[in-house]
Amino acid sequence: MLLKKPQILYIHGGFTFKSQSDYIKFLKNSEVKLTPSIRWHGDYLDKQLGKEFKIIRPRMPFVENAKYDLWKLNFEKYFPYLRNNLVLVGGSLGGIFLARYLSENKFPKKILSVYLVCPPFDNSVSQEDLVGGFKLKSDLSLIEKNCDNVHLLFSSDDDIVPVSHAAKYAKKLKNSHIVIYDHIPGHFKITKFPEIVKMIKSDLKNVKKTRR
Repeated sequence: MLLKKPQILYIHGGFTFKSQSDYIKFLKNSEVKLTPSIRWHGDYLDKQLGKEFKIIRPRMPFVENAKYDLWKLNFEKYFPYLRNNLVLVGGSLGGIFLARYLSENKFPKKILSVYLVCPPFDNSVSQEDLVGGFKLKSDLSLIEKNCDNVHLLFSSDDDIVPVSHAAKYAKKLKNSHIVIYDHIPGHFKITKFPEIVKMIKSDLKNVKKTRR
């Protein structure tokens, strides 16, 4: 009998706005793109991990004017289709979404590992406001109870989420693995991310060892 592939659930980023007028201003001034952006969490991740993992990418509602409660509702719709030894990955707003959810809810499946990539910790971010219900509670300890293999990945050059947010998470998550990359520019708008691929593959090897 063939074993089903372990799953990776990736939660993308998004934007939040204090008011409708701020959102309208953003729409008027945002850049028009005629070609799709190439990011590490797209085809690159499929090519690097698609043979070993089933990659699931929920499309979260109202990406450009996100609300935590709506993301939570959509996220939980996937639970019946998830299996144990799941890998959770969240980028930017998707990272703080997972941080808040896992700090407030017991996850229904066994989580193999969690990767939060450039997650903001609070509203001290550049160029935008972190609102819409994504504020973290003071106690984040349930994250490490949901999973004892948590990684938070930051860039020292991030122009949106300051690297100081890494230290804020470190104070709350004593047993998590926090990495600050000096060679990754900006807000992880990169086409390749071999570091996370290597770590996730290592997670899979550890699962295979336990099955022997």
